Order: sequence, then structure tokens, then C-alpha cells
Amino acid sequence: MNASVKGAVAEKMQLDALQAEAGGNAEVNLDVILDVPVTMAMEVGRTRISIRNLLQLNQGSVVELDRAAGEPLDVFVNGTLVAHGEVVVINEKFGIRLTDVISPAERVRKLK
Repeated sequence: MNASVKGAVAEKMQLDALQAEAGGNAEVNLDVILDVPVTMAMEVGRTRISIRNLLQLNQGSVVELDRAAGEPLDVFVNGTLVAHGEVVVINEKFGIRLTDVISPAERVRKLK
């Protein structure tokens, strides 16, 4: 067994030991991560176009998306889908009203 494989095994064992120590009864102190910044993005829709068509886009061009009008937007945090919502206007600024929040268990399941 070479050194890099041994190191990988050692890291996995340490992670398993930490997970075993945490167990289901350990209290988690979330204060250490509450100020960590994340990127939140709302997606209206997507499309695939060729580079030729991309280069032909100019002011006034219309790009058809894969979503019908009235369908909810997707809300992503650091690239992970966390909710669906609808656009609202508040004091002349756009916002989003969450209509469906993905459960934490479902979000974790999608990461695997």
C-alpha cells in the first residue's frame, strides 16, 4: 500500500471517529457558522444555445427559457436548491416570496 492510500484511509477513519463522537445526542453550537457568508441566487430558467447563436445576441434579443410563465423560480444557496418562490416588488425593488422550502433532509440527500 502506498503512502497516499494510507493517508486516505487514516483520514476516513478520523472522520468516522468524529461522526461517532457527535452521535445523535450531542449539542451543536451553530454560533461558529452563523456569520459565514453564502451566495444566494434565484433562477428564472435555463436554456442551451450554440456559441454561434450566443454571439448573435444583441440589445432587444429574446432568449426562450425552459420554464413557462407563472412557474416558480428556483432559489439556490451556494449552488444547492433550497426553495421555490415567486417574484414580488417591494418599494420598487425585486424580491422573492418563498412558496416551497426544500426540507433539510432532502437537501442532504441530494448532496450524496
